[in-house]
Amino acid sequence: MGTVATSEIKAMLTLPGDAVRQIQWRFADRFDLQMLVQSARGVARGTVARLVAGGERNTHEWTPAKAEMLEAFDRSGITAAFMEPEEGGFIAGPKNLALSLAAFELAWVDGGAATASLASFLALAPIHERGTPEQVTRYKTLAAPPQPGEDRRPAEAGKPWRGAFALTEPIPYVGVDTGMLSGKLRVAEWKDGEEPWLQVDKRGRFITNIAFANFVTAAVNSDDPRIKGSCIVILEEGDEGVFDRGTATKKLVHQLSSTGDPIFNLKVPASRIVGGYTVKDGVIVPNFNHSEVIEAVFRRTRVPVGLMTAAKLLSAVEPVIRYQRQRFRGAEGSKPGSIRYEQGIQQREDALHRLVDVWAAGEAATSLGFAAARLFDALDPLEKHKTALLKERGIQGGRAEMKALRESEQRAIELLSLRPSDPRRADLEADPLVEFVLRDSEANVLCPATKLWNTGHGANMLREAVSLMGGYGITEDCPGFLANKWMDAQLEATYEGPEAVQRRQLTVTMTGEVFLAQFRAWTKEMRRIASDRPGTGACTLASAMNLWLWTLDYLQDAVDPDGNKLYHGQRQGVTFALADALCWLLASRAQILDVVELETRGPEDPSVAEGLPGTVQFLSDLCHIQAAQAAGEVSRICAELVFGYNHHPAWNEEDHRNCFLADELEEFEGSMPGITAMAFDVLAADGSHPLKAGPCAGCAGNAEFLRLQSKLTTCLTGARLAKDRAAENLSKVMIPEALDYPAAGPA
Repeated sequence: MGTVATSEIKAMLTLPGDAVRQIQWRFADRFDLQMLVQSARGVARGTVARLVAGGERNTHEWTPAKAEMLEAFDRSGITAAFMEPEEGGFIAGPKNLALSLAAFELAWVDGGAATASLASFLALAPIHERGTPEQVTRYKTLAAPPQPGEDRRPAEAGKPWRGAFALTEPIPYVGVDTGMLSGKLRVAEWKDGEEPWLQVDKRGRFITNIAFANFVTAAVNSDDPRIKGSCIVILEEGDEGVFDRGTATKKLVHQLSSTGDPIFNLKVPASRIVGGYTVKDGVIVPNFNHSEVIEAVFRRTRVPVGLMTAAKLLSAVEPVIRYQRQRFRGAEGSKPGSIRYEQGIQQREDALHRLVDVWAAGEAATSLGFAAARLFDALDPLEKHKTALLKERGIQGGRAEMKALRESEQRAIELLSLRPSDPRRADLEADPLVEFVLRDSEANVLCPATKLWNTGHGANMLREAVSLMGGYGITEDCPGFLANKWMDAQLEATYEGPEAVQRRQLTVTMTGEVFLAQFRAWTKEMRRIASDRPGTGACTLASAMNLWLWTLDYLQDAVDPDGNKLYHGQRQGVTFALADALCWLLASRAQILDVVELETRGPEDPSVAEGLPGTVQFLSDLCHIQAAQAAGEVSRICAELVFGYNHHPAWNEEDHRNCFLADELEEFEGSMPGITAMAFDVLAADGSHPLKAGPCAGCAGNAEFLRLQSKLTTCLTGARLAKDRAAENLSKVMIPEALDYPAAGPA
């Protein structure tokens, strides 16, 4: 039997640096983003690290020391990252990747600091996405750091306005459903020929940034027949009435962000309704209800939250390596130069393998998050172009637009089915509506997948990282603040909709015709990558993708023993589980694509090229490890769904009619020697049977599933060898002498 020659295995000498990450995450050609990363990193590992080390997480109150963090945001450019240059910012165009990179750097040290930054952008997001031009200009300009000498009362002179987003309602509404609002909106005053004035009554719960917010975007429902439906309304601290910031929430996590339960009872002009309004038959009709605004906002802002947890995972690698290697130093039997002194716990395979799993999960989560952020940067201008094109055709409104785009969806599916050389591709690729449909379909899946998988699985893996530090992991002075990060991740899993919300969205979007056509194309893409780069685990991933797709198709038509449809909105034991499986596949795919990008473009950068083979080898091994993990999860989930809703056969006349009788076997043995050894379910003459629940369950109608699952199992070939290589490399990779944070001394 012939053997395949293997090239020499290269080792990664140091942890991946900025140049490597800039290529992987596709901002090597964006100097503005590189400078933002460096500025955010300086704040995180300087100001923020000192706050944490100084004990500022030990209080729920907003303190002067914490307020210094906001000023550091202003000086570094983080505050202005959301604004256009004409609004006081410095980055032109879509900001999804920019905000994600800044949040990633801040969360590398502390999740609360990242939240404080993102919450300001979240307050502006309803205005940015659906506000009138006047609203956008006013509030985004005021929220940017002011020019010298500019006065912005009622905020403190010389400082930008800070915002908060008040969606969540008090108990019992808190966390239940964003469609349920107790906040009320009434007409306070409406004189003939003049703009109406509105009375806003809103009690918030868990509202971030409220301790210092100068304005609030609040979700309210009409409590007046002269106002239709719900809306988002802008409140300012100088408005007439009550602007009570409430009491601080007694959080166990994210203490560097301000959170409270405010009370608002304010009189505001109707021009504060986000997106404006019209008057029809004496009724104020907001141009956008609160759900329409939230949908536009959350589909973007969920991505940075997912990346916050991803940052925690990657930030855990260096502290754990340092702890493991130094664990036995100082002991009598640990002398410099000995293996025990140099490698410590990393002498043992278990410690290395478990850390490799943490690292692989962090790479996948980060790749998935930044892929989603870049996707929204590409989608934003397409969405505006789509709206303009349809408006020219007289098509406006959600349902009308959906109907108009059905033809474009079919054209998009046709495009995905064509070969690269097909001449019909040019016309389809030039169609902006086709491009929009493709990007929008992908975004509708990647956004909830990022939020669900990164924060859910990420929190589990952070527990693993903490456990690798031993008892040191749950101390206040644990390097890298790992215990804080583990706890913080629990809250991030609930931000902007808990896990059930993300799963619910996925169950709807992942069955779309366009997405399924994309998914099939991605499966073929993984096969092509596997042909050139078999060490990435792309072949394993493609087989897992095939199994998932077969299972989805099967479940669409399958029923349980009572005849009830399995894939149904109310059968969340089916739909949610399948959504979870999809997330594993999407994360692994994004990780593989990032390594392919690095291998392709790395030689162009001299600072990367020298050590590129070793870095690519190590990161490819992590891809292979993660693909194997994804395959295992998908195989388990899909098998449970395909077989788990069948009744197990029992020892009754109906179910054991296909069993062998002992007398029959004796007769068959004469003509078919050995058949007795192959028969498991045998009934004796007296009716006795083997001691088990019933005859073995068959697989009638599901043989194809077993074939795909068997193929997937064999595709795991080499995965553990990849883990061994990665562990060996991990034990030798060089790390800095000391963490660059936290800094000693008071905050």
